[in-house]
Amino acid sequence: MQAVIQTDRLTKTFGHFTAVDAISFEVAPGEIFGFLGANGAGKTTALKMLTGLLKPSQGKAFVAGYDVERYPEEVKRRIGYMSQRFSLYEDLTVRENIRFYGGIYGLSTPDIRRKTGLLLDKLQLGAQADALVGSLPLGWKQKLAFSVALLHEPRIVFLDEPTSGVDPLTRRQFWDLIYEAAHQGVTLMVTTHYMDESEYCDRVSIMVDGRMDALDTPGNLKKHFSAADMDEVFRRLARPDEPVVRDGHVPHIFKSPEE
Repeated sequence: MQAVIQTDRLTKTFGHFTAVDAISFEVAPGEIFGFLGANGAGKTTALKMLTGLLKPSQGKAFVAGYDVERYPEEVKRRIGYMSQRFSLYEDLTVRENIRFYGGIYGLSTPDIRRKTGLLLDKLQLGAQADALVGSLPLGWKQKLAFSVALLHEPRIVFLDEPTSGVDPLTRRQFWDLIYEAAHQGVTLMVTTHYMDESEYCDRVSIMVDGRMDALDTPGNLKKHFSAADMDEVFRRLARPDEPVVRDGHVPHIFKSPEE
């Protein structure tokens, strides 16, 4: 199937600093694609280029068939986006936020009214519909923000650190929402610095200092690096000279073919 996200040596520099260094990859329709890396690895910068919020310095990116540099507004109309910082208005109520974003996405008043009811029922927020979003627990805010990003039924959704700061149970519930969207054919690109969340993705890329140092399924990456988990895979990429201690002993450290 034709990829819905494609990049070719996509690069972003700020002065002499290279935030994203010539990354190339493709994402298939309906795939959950994980963009992993430590804070500052370049994940958010890459996501902003893919959503048309930042102009690439070099390279190409296509989202939903559109060149993001030439047609950023066409891209924005066809995607959902949940930013790293909470993306709803805390001084508006739950209902007002839904209505506001529905209008931005170009939905008709009857559609907004209908989808508001469906969303409130799904999230069990009916009793809080007229409460200020700022009064909700963080986990509920994040789940609401994700649902609002899906309000206009985009086929591609970008999620930037969606579970940052929430408790483990809420993280798991949030991923249930991601799975549900993927089963409906939505393509999801998720950035995270939680290595365990990579296990929930179909494929993951791992960014280190702006570079894409690995790209495969979680199972293949663990096998390739003889690693017990994805956290160990990441440590071997980010700190190749640091021995990994497992069960009291230091296992063989993976050497790349080039070495």
